[in-house]
Amino acid sequence: MVEEEKEQVKTQEPEAEKKEEKAKKTSAGKSEGSTGKAADGISKEQVFEFFDSLNLLELSEFIKEFEERYGVTAAAGVAMPASAMPAGEAEAEEEKTEFTPMLVSVGEKRINVIKEIRAITALGLKEAKALVEGAPQAIKEDIPKAEAEEIKKKLEAVGAKVEIK
Repeated sequence: MVEEEKEQVKTQEPEAEKKEEKAKKTSAGKSEGSTGKAADGISKEQVFEFFDSLNLLELSEFIKEFEERYGVTAAAGVAMPASAMPAGEAEAEEEKTEFTPMLVSVGEKRINVIKEIRAITALGLKEAKALVEGAPQAIKEDIPKAEAEEIKKKLEAVGAKVEIK
């Protein structure tokens, strides 16, 4: 079996030499003898220079021919989708660090809620009133959990109902 592989390599060597010659011709104009290799050998740098000289169409054709000739594919590995992971692992992997407190309902003390919204968000009276009347709405978005909890406490103290998402 080893002898068969050696014979296959020998038959492939002339093809590889043709590619090397093409690469040498292409890269000769760019940097001749950049690695100091002899004319019968080709360095990795020369191979990369050859690929640099190709346009996308030529490179695509080269890849297809390479795949057919050597029976390989240049496909990247496929990542496992998050939905395929067990629920416990998905939660442990990605802990939520940003929260959004949502004003669900105003309650009886609408004016006090508007005042508190203004203090929290630095909105004007008109904007704060629109936010309160348009409930459910986000008060602030993507804030730390501690700040979201503090906003929830302040608003619930004046009669509003708040959820943290």
